[in-house]
Amino acid sequence: MSPASLLSTVLVAAASVRLAAAASAQVFSPPSKGPLVQTANYTSFSNTTLHDHKVVKGKVFDRIIQVWLENTDFDVAGSTPIFESLSSQGITFTNYHGVTHPSEPNYIASVGGDFFGMADDNMYHIPSNISCVVDLLEDRGISWATYQENMPGVGYYGYGYTQANYINSSAAAYTYYYRKHNPLMIYDSVALNAERVKRVRTFNDFANDVVNGTLPQWTFITPNMVNDAHDTTIDFAADFLEYWLLPLLTDPRVNGERTLILLTFDENETYGIQNTVYTIALGTAIPVNLRGTIDDTVYTHYSMLSTVQNNWSLKSLGRQDTNASIASVFDFVAKKTGHKNTPVAANKVPHFNLTGVAGGPLTSAHYVPFSAPNILAKGAGSGGVHLNKGIDLRLTEAKLPAPVNVTAHNTTTPWQMSPETTSGKKVIPCAEAKCP
Repeated sequence: MSPASLLSTVLVAAASVRLAAAASAQVFSPPSKGPLVQTANYTSFSNTTLHDHKVVKGKVFDRIIQVWLENTDFDVAGSTPIFESLSSQGITFTNYHGVTHPSEPNYIASVGGDFFGMADDNMYHIPSNISCVVDLLEDRGISWATYQENMPGVGYYGYGYTQANYINSSAAAYTYYYRKHNPLMIYDSVALNAERVKRVRTFNDFANDVVNGTLPQWTFITPNMVNDAHDTTIDFAADFLEYWLLPLLTDPRVNGERTLILLTFDENETYGIQNTVYTIALGTAIPVNLRGTIDDTVYTHYSMLSTVQNNWSLKSLGRQDTNASIASVFDFVAKKTGHKNTPVAANKVPHFNLTGVAGGPLTSAHYVPFSAPNILAKGAGSGGVHLNKGIDLRLTEAKLPAPVNVTAHNTTTPWQMSPETTSGKKVIPCAEAKCP
């Protein structure tokens, strides 16, 4: 057996053991009486609501809701009845990919156009001069928020949160929330901004905002560690979707006119195969004649960015969101806007199952500083490349120094923090300007 085959066999076996253990450990229990009913199981009740009544019209959709699940192979999700049912209501993307492994780099890539070399789930922060989708949305006055299940309060900065086990009150406390699945909180331009951080919200806040009719136009939603299948199974997540998502699909306050709902996974479970994840485009924005169809265009998490940019004529981030071969605009959108995607032959599709081989500022093994975006890049929107204040345009990718293993110097990347850190203060010795 080849080393690659052996590795794949070991990974599959390990995954099977994890899934078996998870399946025997927990059975789905609704955290609330319904998805729009606040609950003490989410630690804190919502005492604020957003005031987002203005609607910036898009070319194809006026609202996008992204719902992320965890670590499931395409075929496993596709064989689950609820995904079969949801696929009949929308467009199934059969060639949609996570961009790397493990979880956290996929999350930050989906909102920032790069995973910056990150190859683990440690606690990081990304400096304020690095732009993300929020900068693009606010340029056009488009409202946004992220909703995180079991995050204990608005703008919580900690690495994780452990609370009473609401599924089994006699069991030990459980860590339902982890920051690694909350991508906007990893960007200092959001987390350290007093106004923006109010839009990093909880599921009780989601219920409050929906009931008050102030759900934003761009939302990113992460269920907790059991409901997203991370610590459990796809069947457990399916029960959650029946409880939470299905009622919302028929609620006009959520799935109102011209709403796109994207249900996806961060990555697949089996690292030895292509990182294809089951993804469905749902909602009223999906043309009736396309419901129940498939789309085999090559997409990645960067396509979320390019599609939003194309729909609202936004600037780009000048990163992988402008890489036409891996950031195609969703086809049903592109056909309406006149955008031309770049076809990718089957034998030219990149293999998206990287595990720690890319250099970047968020890896200690192959550290390089953050580079400036490519200001000449052409995105799917309009208006050029967005630049945050303080970015050094001289530090282009071509001028970066060679990657350095800073762990050999008894330190880590300057953007990694201790899990005990609850503020934006860096607590490690290597400063960006002084890293080897």
